[in-house]
Amino acid sequence: MDRAGSSWRRKLWRGGSEYVGLAVVLGVLVGGFRIVAGRWVPFQLIMDQVPDTLICAVGMTFVLVIGAIDLSVGSVLALSSGVLGVCVAQARLPLPLAIAACLGVGLACGALNGLVTIRWSLPSFIVTLGMLEMARGGAYLVTQMRTQHIGPKIKWVVETSLCGLPLAFLVALVIVGLGQFVLSRTVFGRYAVAIGTNEEAVRLSGIDPRPVKLAVFMLCSGLTAVAAVMHTSRLGGADPNEGVGLELQVIAAVVIGGTSLMGGRGSVVASLFGVLIIAVLGVGLNQLGAQEPVKRLVTGGVIIVAVIADQYRQRLAARAR
Repeated sequence: MDRAGSSWRRKLWRGGSEYVGLAVVLGVLVGGFRIVAGRWVPFQLIMDQVPDTLICAVGMTFVLVIGAIDLSVGSVLALSSGVLGVCVAQARLPLPLAIAACLGVGLACGALNGLVTIRWSLPSFIVTLGMLEMARGGAYLVTQMRTQHIGPKIKWVVETSLCGLPLAFLVALVIVGLGQFVLSRTVFGRYAVAIGTNEEAVRLSGIDPRPVKLAVFMLCSGLTAVAAVMHTSRLGGADPNEGVGLELQVIAAVVIGGTSLMGGRGSVVASLFGVLIIAVLGVGLNQLGAQEPVKRLVTGGVIIVAVIADQYRQRLAARAR
């Protein structure tokens, strides 16, 4: 019993120290921009901008934990958003039915990603790269390459606030909390981590990894469809060109949060910090008047530093064991 308690305390300490480290990095960025730019980073703007990225990051955390990757989230967001826009603006469907169609499209894309990856044992990189193109083409076809204007019918999602906080941001935080609970406190989460650590060992232990992997891909694309609702609400319409490069931004945030690209290790709460760090970095550079090439250089450098730091952290953890 004492050994179990001691092990649990060590895990809690390691997880807490990881969050503290990310919080320190976030605080240093905020303080640094305050000194250099002469004003605080507008957190209201960040809370308005990050919900869709944050929701996608929750799903991507699960995908990376099982040792896979999903490059299609940006295009799936555009396709789901396009279906939502067409359902409301052209088909005149009630908003709940339009949102249901949007979510259904996201789940279907995730199911296709998972089924093809599992059935033919293909690298998820290749399969989701194909979905990236297919979903983007689908978005163009559905919307006829035109922005679908919805207007106030959906703007209430981002305009509603509770206790001074945007409703979309609060929903994203709830999804983060649920995601962390599922990953760290449920059998499904333990299976996901085990698959990312050693899938063959999971199979030999009598557990079929295929349903778990399929569920993870569907979870990622399903949450991307939820993010599409937030994104469409913020724009007041559906633009088929939206979401380009979103997958790289989401993966970068998750990796900065410490989730391993090799699978077997990750934290949804840490991904939250990763999203906030990238958001603060982008808004702070905008305050300094940095041009797009400079912002890309800085963001890319931060990602590389985060990956290098993660490698050193893994080595220190291995030595500590």
